[in-house]
Amino acid sequence: MKDWKSILVREENTLLETMRIIDKSSLQFAVVVNSDGMLLGTVTDGDIRRSILRGDSLNVNITRVMNPSPITALAGQSRNKYFRIMKTKKLKQLPIVDKNNRIIDILFLDKAVSINDNLVVLMVGGLGTRLRPLTNDIPKPMLQVGGKPILETIIEGFKQYGFTNFILSVNYKKEVIQNYFQNGEAFDVNISYIEESKRMGTAGALSLLPTKPLKPFFVMNGDLLTQVNFEQLMHYHMDNHSLATMCVREYEYQIPYGAIETDGEKLVSIKEKPIHKSFVNAGIYVLSPEALDYIPKNQFYDMPELFQKLLGEEKKTTVFPIREYWLDIGKMDDFRKADYEYNERFLKEEKE
Repeated sequence: MKDWKSILVREENTLLETMRIIDKSSLQFAVVVNSDGMLLGTVTDGDIRRSILRGDSLNVNITRVMNPSPITALAGQSRNKYFRIMKTKKLKQLPIVDKNNRIIDILFLDKAVSINDNLVVLMVGGLGTRLRPLTNDIPKPMLQVGGKPILETIIEGFKQYGFTNFILSVNYKKEVIQNYFQNGEAFDVNISYIEESKRMGTAGALSLLPTKPLKPFFVMNGDLLTQVNFEQLMHYHMDNHSLATMCVREYEYQIPYGAIETDGEKLVSIKEKPIHKSFVNAGIYVLSPEALDYIPKNQFYDMPELFQKLLGEEKKTTVFPIREYWLDIGKMDDFRKADYEYNERFLKEEKE
């Protein structure tokens, strides 16, 4: 466990500076203090992602993002009492303060004892037509990036956070994937397969699962490279009591003309080549088991259709903004970019 003092943030720090401190510490938590060391608030990864969804600038003051009323405990009590508080309040961390509200310690639940047995379903049956001729003989998830198949990097990413139970939904050139990964034993994970006899879509294939999962589970496209913290994603889904969570990525595009705003026949303003920002679907999801009840059997059904249906039924759905590295390898330029960036993004992490 790293020194808790490394996650102290001053009240004048920005959101971006706090993000760097949280990511560097690996504790996924920061405490905001003033110059006298008095506790002003706390910042979690969820607070940061909600701030991004609000459209806050990365230069916004952290006091606008923090939780100004965190649960704390007074110093001088037994550790057993502190951990009872954490269990009762379902806290992952607990700041300990003195009578003047100065922080003197932070307790964390031991993450080493947690077992993440949530299922991971990877959609790897696509044709990869936009990457031909590379995909003439092998499926897109088996293309080599950084000297190994894209799918292997994806599996390693989940394994890093303790998720080791996989189901691969296969179709095109399925034998290439099955021969390479088999039951997953060589990769220290468990792998089984569902086979699409026809195109089922990213949600329709879930109707082929042999049994309904007992816990929330991941669904992810097999052509993505990302460094998303999957444990944070799962906690985010569960903390929000959501039926379905969609990961989203901010996308910017510039209109190459002057945008005209009018009021009837009256010219109101001219904005020259404005930049627009939107959140787009990132192809990574968490579903609660009950979400499967809304997927038709043996039909083509894509994940956006499922979310539209859940919205129509007024079921709770949430979005998880990805602030980590993410790349959809859909076109040849994306493939070249992925291979170029792999050493910097992934091998660097392994060395650290």
